[in-house]
Amino acid sequence: MNKKQRAEYIARRLDELYPEIPIPLDHADAYTLLIAVLLSAQCTDKRVNMVTPALFAKADTPQRMAKLPVEEIKACIATCGLANSKAKNIKALSEMLVKEHGGKVPHTFEELEALPGVGHKTASVVMIHAFKIPAFPVDTHIHRLAQRWGLTSGKNVEQTEADLKQLWPPEDWEKLHLQIITYGREHCTARGCDGTQCEICRTCFPSRRRSVHTRKA
Repeated sequence: MNKKQRAEYIARRLDELYPEIPIPLDHADAYTLLIAVLLSAQCTDKRVNMVTPALFAKADTPQRMAKLPVEEIKACIATCGLANSKAKNIKALSEMLVKEHGGKVPHTFEELEALPGVGHKTASVVMIHAFKIPAFPVDTHIHRLAQRWGLTSGKNVEQTEADLKQLWPPEDWEKLHLQIITYGREHCTARGCDGTQCEICRTCFPSRRRSVHTRKA
């Protein structure tokens, strides 16, 4: 298979495996999604979904969150990694949303990435899932699988994102982003597959015998 054929096969197989693919982070709107994605850095989605109900019960809008002391926010998210810095960023970005954006989550990458604690991946998730603006968020799973499947060199996440955007149309990015992550968690895991074990790796590279060394995100 060449790269285009692999991309077509991968999309088709992922559609068969995951015809319906929900967003794994529980949220009610763009703001609660933004906070959940911020919390998911170095933390599992399952853990985030365990802590956000208590946090959002206290404050589920920028206006309400901006009024909470950092220590109160931290207490709600204490079991998430980097809780101290995340609590500070949640309060600071909430204050910024109130002061500069009328309490609304902005719709542009530039404005989102200017918020405290919000990087390109977080902004991409919010853009595509909350606002349906084409984006292809690349996390560690996608970065790893794209290399194993020969879709990118893996030089860095920016290059991986650019390479994947060239392979599939924008209308498929939201679905594929979630499908690849799910497949990476369930089948082509960091330790459970080395580029020769899972179904998609074996199908894309049937003659591959050596493990694939992947660059980290």
